[in-house]
Amino acid sequence: MDISNRSTQPQSFQPGAQPSGPTGSPTTYTKTLEKKLDNLNFPKWYHLITATLLVVIVLLVVSLTGLIFISKPETQGKFVDTKKLQAVFLNTGQVYFGHISSLNNQYFVLNNIYYLQTASTGTTQAATSNNISLVKLGCELHRPSDTMVINRDQVTFWENLQTDGQVAKAVADFTTKNPNGQKCSDTSAPAGETNVQGGAATTPTTTTPKKP
Repeated sequence: MDISNRSTQPQSFQPGAQPSGPTGSPTTYTKTLEKKLDNLNFPKWYHLITATLLVVIVLLVVSLTGLIFISKPETQGKFVDTKKLQAVFLNTGQVYFGHISSLNNQYFVLNNIYYLQTASTGTTQAATSNNISLVKLGCELHRPSDTMVINRDQVTFWENLQTDGQVAKAVADFTTKNPNGQKCSDTSAPAGETNVQGGAATTPTTTTPKKP
């Protein structure tokens, strides 16, 4: 087969030139498409409904976006009365009294803390009723600061205390008598010679029997 007469040179391409498609030039194709769209001849009510739906969708999106940024999830913090004491009950049975300064889904922060104790442990006590004492936190053996962070999952419930209750009155009386804060007595003892209350442990004495 003789293929010597066939050209082996590629066709030249002019920069900026528009390639022609099967229907002719791009301008001709665009005009043809416009004519086809015009021939559809949508009724006016169709355009009106479409425009109305678009407006409604835009308004819904704007409204939902505004609600997301403006509204905040409701938390228990709004129920805290900062002018009163709060009682925080733990699932261990322990209860602490004080002021809740922060509250969220993870933890409570309690300040100015008191707790109940059935016997004196050498700490400063705000009030005593029978064998139950209201103790001010701070003079324990480990000398904790007057701020407690409590895990939220440890709290059974909490409540605001009325100012005329026994606990609130005892705390107010203790605060009046101690305007400069609680003063802890020095109950330290050598290492290994203290009990869990912080007082000095007693060493039992032994007697050696006399020989007859």
